[in-house]
Amino acid sequence: MKQQIATMLELQDSMNAKVNKDWREQNFEWYRAIWIECAELLDHHGWKWWKKQQPDVNQIALELVDIWHFGLSLLLLKGHTQEAICDSVVKAFDENQASGDFAENLEAFTANTLTTKDFDLNGFVGLVKGINMQFDQLYIAYVGKNVLNFFRQDHGYQDGSYHKQWGGKEDNEHLVEIVAVLDTSAVTFKDDLYAEMKAVYVDLCG
Repeated sequence: MKQQIATMLELQDSMNAKVNKDWREQNFEWYRAIWIECAELLDHHGWKWWKKQQPDVNQIALELVDIWHFGLSLLLLKGHTQEAICDSVVKAFDENQASGDFAENLEAFTANTLTTKDFDLNGFVGLVKGINMQFDQLYIAYVGKNVLNFFRQDHGYQDGSYHKQWGGKEDNEHLVEIVAVLDTSAVTFKDDLYAEMKAVYVDLCG
């Protein structure tokens, strides 16, 4: 688990640096990105009493992965060592369990975010466990999206030369298929994923 956390921290730092090499000094409002994602997440959970709604767990999971990107950024900004951050995340997942109403827990997490302008790690873990999402699932989903974002940037996403359709299927569909055949527990998972994505892309798009 610690190795997986370390991998995610490294990926988040790299992605932030790709956007702005001095990202740590920019005072970006990471907390604001988190509460905006929380509002989108609540829509997927459902809150309208005047119509029938069922929680869309898959979409909720994707929103939690997005929140995790911003949460990792805030954890990195605290200046703690990677080891210390890993220990705090492990502790949070060990000690926190889902309890009570998911929507109310989400609102408490959002309120904490707005009040502290920081990342409520324990509250986040409660939300993850509230949809029965395992840490391994969070890890795989995070790495997949992060690597895909890197791949897009490296292959012309900004100048418009990137082909999102590979042989009639979108890149995120290929991502799911590639992840399914890789060893997600391997230390080299992120590198293996990028390499396999590149091989498939070159084969289908030239």
